[in-house]
Amino acid sequence: MDTSHTSSEFDAIVVGGSYAGLSAAMQLARARRRVLVIDAGQRRNRYASHSHGFLTQDGREASAIAAEGRSQLMAYPNVTWQEGTAASAVANGDGFDVALQDGHAFQARRLVLATGVVDVLPPVEGLADRWGSSVFHCPYCHGYELEQGDIGVLATGPMSLHHAMMLPDWGKVTLFLNEMLEPDEGQLAALAERGVAVERTPVARIAGKADVVLRDGRSFPMAGLFVMSRTHNSPLAEALGCALEEGPLGMYVRTDARQASTVAGVFCCGDAARIAGSVALAVADGAMAGVAAHQSLIFGALPAA
Repeated sequence: MDTSHTSSEFDAIVVGGSYAGLSAAMQLARARRRVLVIDAGQRRNRYASHSHGFLTQDGREASAIAAEGRSQLMAYPNVTWQEGTAASAVANGDGFDVALQDGHAFQARRLVLATGVVDVLPPVEGLADRWGSSVFHCPYCHGYELEQGDIGVLATGPMSLHHAMMLPDWGKVTLFLNEMLEPDEGQLAALAERGVAVERTPVARIAGKADVVLRDGRSFPMAGLFVMSRTHNSPLAEALGCALEEGPLGMYVRTDARQASTVAGVFCCGDAARIAGSVALAVADGAMAGVAAHQSLIFGALPAA
């Protein structure tokens, strides 16, 4: 059923209807549990036209994968889909209360957070306009399609060295330090061994497809540009008391191997619970979270260690 629920009480509420949330909800639905999915319609990869690296779906439109996943999930009559943004989530006895921004409230015995993250890009002119089309963060998702062309890495911090060391497998790489990073001698030697050129002149803007224009006027046409975004997590996990950890790109929810958070009955999956992720990893995490949430309804919920 779709937004036509007859009860505000569910076995599980899944917050987030993208790949991880859909996968989690599918496991619970197939266990014949009453499931509510709350979704704000803001997939993290909505800026990318195609998804890569997900078995059987390689090269398919990202939106089509999500749409088919929702269609298959909603074939189960015990699933309710609620459009909206979850504004709060609190523990209440042996369950949880979730309220939307519009005031609607729902209760469930288990909670699965599949909220994803929000990418925050450095304030370089033209960068955000090309996010997902010629500016990327994941080499495994987008590197192959650059056809071994010229690839730029825009430094945002120490993790950009990791990017620069990886990407020569996909093309000829230039690391633009942009006053955000200064490699030491050992790091410079490692970059040189990988064939990475280092450019210290600051970046003025991104133009054309992915042309890196420096402040001195020089321009470097690139087949694609990679940048490590900072990620912001949903406030729901922290408000519930779930432990967070600081990753190289931002905060993420600490979970165990079964995607259980440190709060009993709360599971977290997808990019919100990973240092970095992909569609394939999100689907896998979601499946585990859904299975674990279901089994906790039978055997009891324990927090992650």
